[in-house]
Amino acid sequence: MRPFFINYLATCVTSCVVSNLPQRHCLTPHRCLYSTTRAADREQEKDPKFWNTWAQRTLKNALTLQNLNKNKAKNLIFFLGDGMGVPTVTAARILKGQLNGQSGEETLLEMDKFPFVSLAKTYNTNAQVPDSAGTATAFLCGVKANEGTVGVSAAAVRSQCNTTEGNEVTSILRWAKDAGKAVGIVTTTRVNHATPSAAYAHSVDREWYSDSEMPAEALQAGCKDIARQLFENIPNIDVVLGGGRKYMFPKNKSDVEYPNVLKHSGTRKDGRNLVQEWTDRMKDKKGHYVWNKKQLLSLNPNNVDYLLGLFEPGDLTYDLERNTDNDPSLTEMVEVAIKILRKNPSGFYLLVEGGRIDHGHHEGKAKQALHEAVEMDRAIGRAGLLTSIHDTLTIVTADHSHVFNFGGYTVRGNTIFGLAPRVSDIDQKPFTSILYGNGPGYKIVNGARENVSTIDYQENNYQAQAAVPLSMETHGGEDVAVFAKGPLAHLLHGVHEQNYIPHVMAYAACIGQNREHCLAHSGTAGLRPVFSSIAAILTATRLLC
Repeated sequence: MRPFFINYLATCVTSCVVSNLPQRHCLTPHRCLYSTTRAADREQEKDPKFWNTWAQRTLKNALTLQNLNKNKAKNLIFFLGDGMGVPTVTAARILKGQLNGQSGEETLLEMDKFPFVSLAKTYNTNAQVPDSAGTATAFLCGVKANEGTVGVSAAAVRSQCNTTEGNEVTSILRWAKDAGKAVGIVTTTRVNHATPSAAYAHSVDREWYSDSEMPAEALQAGCKDIARQLFENIPNIDVVLGGGRKYMFPKNKSDVEYPNVLKHSGTRKDGRNLVQEWTDRMKDKKGHYVWNKKQLLSLNPNNVDYLLGLFEPGDLTYDLERNTDNDPSLTEMVEVAIKILRKNPSGFYLLVEGGRIDHGHHEGKAKQALHEAVEMDRAIGRAGLLTSIHDTLTIVTADHSHVFNFGGYTVRGNTIFGLAPRVSDIDQKPFTSILYGNGPGYKIVNGARENVSTIDYQENNYQAQAAVPLSMETHGGEDVAVFAKGPLAHLLHGVHEQNYIPHVMAYAACIGQNREHCLAHSGTAGLRPVFSSIAAILTATRLLC
């Protein structure tokens, strides 16, 4: 054992003894770290006054919410944590705290600070447990749909091209664009993946990324691939940032970042270079195309009106594995997007997806998934600093959950990726607190469950144990949380269908089919622009002075 580690462990054990903490907290350094940093706080927690004071302070804050924000929403920001069910939110909260040297449980995520929380029912019209395409159509287009389809109603049948025409439904991004607002899409997945594609595409198959992924009969029948629709359906989307480069270039054209990796080469059979077409169209409109972090962050948002950023051939890398020199974080992309979009005097609509939370769970890699969730929470915080709660409605939610959970009677401050304090009373083996109901983590060694103490269960790509063997873990079917702040955020309360969300956003911003109430001069339906509220305050100030 290395000398520095012996000294650290000795200090750790001494600290635990001095703090009168149970000896089990000293068995591993990470347990001691969380325990000692929380010792003073835990002494406070023994006093009922601590909890009563905290609750009373929370009560006073809650009472202020009776003064509802009924301003007109100039800006709309929608954060979608793909696969971010309630257990993922809770585990991400603990991880965030522990990354900051705290116990974790008492930490607040940025979304936890939002004053209004509700639940959304996530089922698709043909699925009890949904997929991301049908759910995206719900929370972007305002109608529930079949699994596997984007931007079309439930009358459309997956993979049947001839059921597309006449069943298209438009999204809130389109409503905002038609109302004169700037609009943007930021995602950690391909920009033509399920969630972002529902904002602009009408496709009976979410996997028709480019024409190479489409059957010949669908192409002959006139159906368009999703990448093509990104550039043709809604002209001049102001900001598009994410992955998916290869779907925009001719087949076998080498990728700019990975020129010698064949799988990253272009996929388009039609020979079109969609990026070049976009660049040519935008050359006189302050349009910029970027493919790496340096190019992105070197831009002056004041000199950019349109931005296309494609940072990987497919999805962006997990945040834990991100090349911080070449690849922007979600937070960095969101900041640039808002600084460009907010120049529009009519405001903006921004869709932000933390899409790889879902991928981490599907692979049984909880550590990857939770770090993705923490990064999305950072982006939420950054967006809050760049906007005002008085004129910006911000919503954070998930499209669906996963069969992910954590338990096992872990002690306060136990690392979220750690072991439960007791071994199984059936097979006498330890188990991690985090487990999946199904997935690739199911492993049998010598006819019995794998002993996790023999492997590095805190490694970034460790696949947590699962009850049922599957090559890919599945979604969960329970309701998801909806966090809201800003104008008319109180309309998101109780339990609602998922497709209700964009109707609230449109109502708050007076776009789409929700405009009549904005012209009302009396009653609770009428919205007031923010400047009227400020004017009233200034008038009152003059009178008092």
